Amino acid sequence: MEKTIAISIVDASKSYDGQGALAVHNLSLEVREGEFVAIVGESGSGKTTLLKLINRLVEPSGGEIIVSGNNVGAVDPIRLRRSIGYVFQEVGLFPHMTVAENVAVTPRLLGWDSAKIDARVAELLELVRLPQESASRFPATLSGGQRQRVGVARALAAGPKIMLMDEPFGAVDAITREGLASDYRTLHERLKLTTILITHDVVEAVLLADRIAVMHVGTILEQGTPRDLLSHPAHDYVRELMAMPRQQADRVGALVSGASP
Repeated sequence: MEKTIAISIVDASKSYDGQGALAVHNLSLEVREGEFVAIVGESGSGKTTLLKLINRLVEPSGGEIIVSGNNVGAVDPIRLRRSIGYVFQEVGLFPHMTVAENVAVTPRLLGWDSAKIDARVAELLELVRLPQESASRFPATLSGGQRQRVGVARALAAGPKIMLMDEPFGAVDAITREGLASDYRTLHERLKLTTILITHDVVEAVLLADRIAVMHVGTILEQGTPRDLLSHPAHDYVRELMAMPRQQADRVGALVSGASP
């Protein structure tokens, strides 16, 4: 049975200066329930603006955005944001709050009782593979990877089914990044989430996503499964972008074999 559309973006545009310069231009995208979609493209292509349009951190200049069957323009933005998990590179944990207090921010705003909040915090720390004793620690005492795990836990706290992730693993070292990405993909499947991931790392997109959408100059140039875009890209820009994972693999293979990379 075909899955329901979780997010539908139809001809969306966004101009920040009101003078016609568009960060997003006539962009259309559908994401089905349970799908993991990675958005890749060079800096300035409009990737972050796209996420902000979905949860109304910015308002579109044109077009329509439907989330869970509702036009976001007709939904209270606060209620909308509380129903969508949002994780970004800087994490944005409150430094004066403990890990438990950071994770509990949205449940408290929603009026959950203390017992339910405590149980949810404990559950989430286990889900993101943090020790329970970290609940009483402050963000400054955590490693970058641990802070990012807290950020994921906080985004999941109220049980959203949609997760928006803007370069969430970009500020940590390569080994930590690989672990975080792999663990999140497991969470995505376990919790039956719908995820949109913004990343500059094409290899990360290829390894994590069900589908990749390539953004260029404010719109989606091409989209498809990782296999499709690696094997049969239709545009030169996409061909060049998707060649990078293969080139990197060839260089590593050459080094391993003793040949010149």
